[in-house]
Amino acid sequence: MDTQLTGKTALVTGASSGIGRACAKALALEGVQVAVVARRGELLEALAAEIEAAGGVRPTVIVADILQPDAPVKITTAARQAFNHIQILVNAAGGSRQLPIIGGENIWEEGLMLNFTRVRQLTQAVIPDMMARRWGRVINLSGKSEPDRMNIAYAAKAAIHGWAKALSREVGRYQITVNSIAPGKIISEQILRNYAPDVRAKLAREEIPLGEFGQPEDVANLVVFLASPLARYMTGAVIPVDGGLRRYAF
Repeated sequence: MDTQLTGKTALVTGASSGIGRACAKALALEGVQVAVVARRGELLEALAAEIEAAGGVRPTVIVADILQPDAPVKITTAARQAFNHIQILVNAAGGSRQLPIIGGENIWEEGLMLNFTRVRQLTQAVIPDMMARRWGRVINLSGKSEPDRMNIAYAAKAAIHGWAKALSREVGRYQITVNSIAPGKIISEQILRNYAPDVRAKLAREEIPLGEFGQPEDVANLVVFLASPLARYMTGAVIPVDGGLRRYAF
């Protein structure tokens, strides 16, 4: 399938590992000029070399801590210096913030900043580029809507879903789509750190109909489609990639 992505430009956050890394690589191998963003520059450089060796367009590396106050300006300025404009934004940076029932305000503020506020700010920074050219794609990596414990990420991801839906209705007339992907249990540094092998095997066996944790590439494949002109009529959606983990029908 021709994804019609050759020559497009993209900004991918959280690109040093896991889903963000897989998304950046998949887009680059489709001919997209990608700016990859994360704190760990050595991992971004390794990704850039890997993409180039595989025949893809070597990405622009932007080392930045997304939690820093100047991060949105720093990131988008660096991407524009490389590409002049940004056509595709993949908001993949994020992280779980589990806490007790009464959590400290500083933990809540950091978790909401990482998982929602920076997503909103980065999107608002690139939307003018998309509107001026009457084409764009915003893809948010969010999460499930079935909280099983207190975790800041659940609240932040729910905020993304509501905000992204509203935004999609405002910018659709500019041929800009805004979609969210809700990954299930996808193998990542965080998953490997928090779930022992026997726990992963039990959860996969008892809770995931397809019987296994997903791979980052399972999400990246959908990102490539949503980023492409082929997905022109999909917007405002929340799409699960979870092997059937979620239990609700809609």
